[in-house]
Amino acid sequence: MPPPAGASSYTRHETRRRDPNPREAALLVIDVQGHFASLAAPAMPAIAATVALCRGAGMPVVYTRHVDAEPRSRPLAEWWAGDRIDAGKPAAELLPGAGRAEGDLVVEKGTYSAFAGTGLEEALRGMGVEEVIVAGVMTNLCCETTARDAFVRGFRVFFSADATATASRDLHEATLANMAYGFAYIVDCNRLDAAFRKGK
Repeated sequence: MPPPAGASSYTRHETRRRDPNPREAALLVIDVQGHFASLAAPAMPAIAATVALCRGAGMPVVYTRHVDAEPRSRPLAEWWAGDRIDAGKPAAELLPGAGRAEGDLVVEKGTYSAFAGTGLEEALRGMGVEEVIVAGVMTNLCCETTARDAFVRGFRVFFSADATATASRDLHEATLANMAYGFAYIVDCNRLDAAFRKGK
């Protein structure tokens, strides 16, 4: 779940401040798909708003879908026994409210990081992308791992406080604290809106 209104906006975790550059940035919308519908639900308005803001600023929007291989990789199978997402099933499909438009890149992944074996880095570099904004689910698993991986690969990372969601407030807040400490600039819809308006 996202943090409650007013209790934990991006400002609570803001240790450094920077505006994303729409000419160099892409939005990564992580795993907003049927399997995670209930977890994503509280953040869906912010996810839709973030997609609209980034698209309106001329940024590419990239979606990921988690799809389990057969057999699954051992670490995931150990942690999530019996909790599969199979290709072709409703659980694997992007949610209608995720805002996908024709032509948006959709990357399939089989582990927490959207960069692991997917060609995402090469695709982003080919678009001239140097910065990524991370939104989606789950805050502390696929979103956090993707953000960390992006940082290690040399991308400047922005992490959404309100357009991400997970199983508990504690997990959500822990990720925001970790991201702000050494990996990402924390943003929310209002922050992005102000940044993009300022850049016009």
